This record gives sequence, C-alpha cells and structure tokens, in this order.
Amino acid sequence: MRIVSGMRPTGKLHLGHYLGVLQNWVKLQNEHECFFFVADWHALSTSYEDKLNLKHLSIELVRDWIAAGIDPTKATLFIQSAIKEHAELYVLLNMITPLGWLERNPTYKDQLAQIKNKDIHTAGFLTYPVLQTADIILYDAEAVPIGEDQRPHLEIAREIVRRFHHLFLCEVFTEPKELLSPVPRLLGLDGRKMSKSYNNAIYLSDTSEEVWQKIRTAKTDPQRVKRSDPGNPEVCLIYDYHKAFSDEEIIKKVEEGCRSAAIGCVECKKWCAASIEKVLEPMRERRQSVSDEDIAIILQKGEEKAKEIAGKKMERVNKAIFELQCKDHT
Repeated sequence: MRIVSGMRPTGKLHLGHYLGVLQNWVKLQNEHECFFFVADWHALSTSYEDKLNLKHLSIELVRDWIAAGIDPTKATLFIQSAIKEHAELYVLLNMITPLGWLERNPTYKDQLAQIKNKDIHTAGFLTYPVLQTADIILYDAEAVPIGEDQRPHLEIAREIVRRFHHLFLCEVFTEPKELLSPVPRLLGLDGRKMSKSYNNAIYLSDTSEEVWQKIRTAKTDPQRVKRSDPGNPEVCLIYDYHKAFSDEEIIKKVEEGCRSAAIGCVECKKWCAASIEKVLEPMRERRQSVSDEDIAIILQKGEEKAKEIAGKKMERVNKAIFELQCKDHT
C-alpha cells in the first residue's frame, strides 16, 4: 500500500512521539511505500502567532526522524510547503466542502473549548481537515496511520473525495482507508500530558545526563514515604516507563521489588534510565552522523519525487474541473 503521514514542526520530539508515531512509521516503511512529510503549513493553523523558525524546526524534525530509524532510502521525506500543489488542491477542495462538515468536526469543537491561550478562531484552523485531505489524496494514499481520535478527520477526507467525484463525474482520487494503530499513552514526568510547555518531557535529543536528572526527580508512588515502605507500582509513573522501555526481566524485578520494598525508588529509577538509554543511545549516534547538508539532499530527492506525483495529479484535477475532461468517462 501507499501510506501518507505527516508531523507538525512545532518543537523537539519526545518519547511520547517515539512510542505513538515513530515506532509505527519505522515498521510501515519496511512493509509499504511510505511518504512522510513535515506539515509546516499545518503548524501555522495553531501557532501562527508564535513566530516559529519553521525552516530550522523542519530540519530538526527530519533529523529526529532519521535518528529514530526512519530510512530515507525506504521512505520519501519532504516538506509540505515545498510542494505547492498541496496549497492548490486545498484551495480547490475548499470551494466544494460544506461549512457544516467542518463545524461538526469534534476536534475543532473540543480545541475551541480547551485552548484559551491562543486565538484559533481562524479560517485556517477551521479548514485544516481540508488541507489534511489534500495532503493525503494528492498522492493517492491507500491508507493513513491514525489513532482512534483521528477517525473523524479521515471520514471528512473520504466525504470530500466522494463529493468531488459526484460533482465532476470523474474518479480522480483514491479514497483513503484508515490504518488504525494503537497509540501508547506515556504521561509526562509530573503526571500530566507529556509536553514541552509543561517542561515534563524526555526528548529524543536529550543527553544521558539530562535523562537521568529528569527521571531522578519524577513522581513515584506518593504512599511510599520511606525506603522500607512497600509500594504499588501501578500508581507509579516510573513503572509505566518501565513497561514501555524495559525488558520483561526488569519489569518483573520492579514489580516484585516495589511491592515488597526489596528495592528503593532510586534503584528503580536507575534501571529505568538505563532502559531508556538503550533506546536513545543509537539515536544519538544516528543524529550525529547526519549533517544539515545530508538532510538537504534527502529532502531534495524526496521533494522531487513528491512533486512529480503531485504535478500529475493536479493536471487531472484541473482538467476535471476546468475542462470537464475525465478519461474515466471518455
């Protein structure tokens, strides 16, 4: 299958991104034809006031991808804004997308209610599902890896495709299917959602010293006051990190040792940091091996491939709309 997926360049990636997205991308690139893009235009839908250095953040995002195991010889990597056909198709799809479809989007309504520190009452935020649709169908994506909460977005994309085909009597696009993938939830070190704004994340680019300092100060079982107090690992954040990164032997030692007070929290945290190090150390090596020049070459090759596919698709789209030509019906 052809797979299309993207990430917004709004900051450094953390362990939550690795578990929730990148691990799955690495698996998919070995099984399917994958297009992974930096969604810099999408970043503007909520962060236009933040004056982000999107060029720098885009390069660093790709560096994190490569560090996490994304292979540019297996997957096509590119920056969204380098392929102007995304914007062209976005404009055209906006012309035919009913306003009610967008206003009923549950994510749109939820974020309007929850996000109070930013002005997101913009046309760009309302219509970002249309841009997502353009991103996907421009490359005839057969499937899109999503979590359960993103299903409404993909259904909007399918509805837009059907509406286009109905209006212009032309089967131009592939209707994308959902590729549901479990998204492991890893909370931040203070028990809240892992986020740079909360300063509670372990980043893929952190040094071993930074990882240990963050793990060392993380919350544990609040009932375990003294070293001799037995604990409950199920209410301890560090145990969640063990389940995500440690092997079965360590997890068993933590569970039994915590409940019996055979181990202390410091010892448990040291094991946790060591397990995370086994994941991050290879990333540091891969990150150091790729230069800005290497990334520029990778993106150039990816953008050339994406541009060729997108250009051919837009030729068909424009003929269907402006010349009423459809080879499917001639």
